[in-house]
Amino acid sequence: MSDTAQQRADAVGHAQGAPPGSAWRGIRGGTRFFARQREATIFVVAVALFAYFAVTNSSFTTQANLVVLSQDIAPIIIIAIGEVLLLISGEIDLSVGFIYAFAPFLMYYMIGDGIPVLPAVLIGLLFGLAAGWFNGFLVVTLGLPSFIATLGTGFLFDGIMLITSHAEPVTPPVSALGLGKWLGSGSWSMIIWAVILLAIFHVVLTRTRWGLHTVAAGGNLLGAREAGINVARIKYGNFMITGLLGALVGLQVAFQTSDIDPLAGGYQPMFYAVTAAVIGGTAMLGGSGTMIGALLGAIVLGVLTDGFSVIGISANTLPVIFGGAVIVAMIANVQLSRLRASGRMR
Repeated sequence: MSDTAQQRADAVGHAQGAPPGSAWRGIRGGTRFFARQREATIFVVAVALFAYFAVTNSSFTTQANLVVLSQDIAPIIIIAIGEVLLLISGEIDLSVGFIYAFAPFLMYYMIGDGIPVLPAVLIGLLFGLAAGWFNGFLVVTLGLPSFIATLGTGFLFDGIMLITSHAEPVTPPVSALGLGKWLGSGSWSMIIWAVILLAIFHVVLTRTRWGLHTVAAGGNLLGAREAGINVARIKYGNFMITGLLGALVGLQVAFQTSDIDPLAGGYQPMFYAVTAAVIGGTAMLGGSGTMIGALLGAIVLGVLTDGFSVIGISANTLPVIFGGAVIVAMIANVQLSRLRASGRMR
């Protein structure tokens, strides 16, 4: 047999029966690839928490509890989508929880004035867009810091809502319940909305010019402007997206709970959404972020909230757990970022 034929035979034998070392190299390569992903840490945390509560109490994985868990997670995911876009572009919206509270009241008033259900719901959503535009006007056009501007508009929206509602809860109109089933009162409707919206905005952020310009605006504002990017349009748009998503969540929760409550919303939904975004790998100072990380962060927060309730631990301990989870996740993210920057995780 010639040398060439022998080499070909050896190559075929190697392909048919690869040595054990090649499998180990594949595993190591896969592990390194996974560790390089920004969402790796929070993914491990989410899986570990879910497994812990599933083993601790079998009722955690029942269908009824999974429905409750999905309804806890979905609002965080949807609001986090907008906050991720804003954080990446170097801004934040503290008013979104008050948009969340106001939108269903506006729908209720419109239906009470004789406007059909679908237009009334659309008016509630349009309020979210308008509120987001107003936030963008204060921040982009007038030059106010987004933290202060949206803090002020949050108080403004809250005050108007309390005055017009007399701080009294109401029940969603019966005529709106059919549409409400598709928006939020159906068992899985909220999480379906959340997953679809997250998939859409993941593509927007990672595969479109809008996403590229959002990252550029937050990562290097001067460079983005010199490159011809309309930074004002990007920031206005992201504020409006956040306002729209906040209004959508408010309508969904109103139908899901059969209650339009002036005490709903507030700062808690916003803080949960920002927390989910940050522990999922979105930078507070702008320039980088991930929708998948926000999803995983929302799952962690939802699993913690629901899991401790299922196993009977007092809700008073949740703030301690949340605080610890945020700190640990951020430490891990910072350390992994340093390792990636140093080239030790290639």
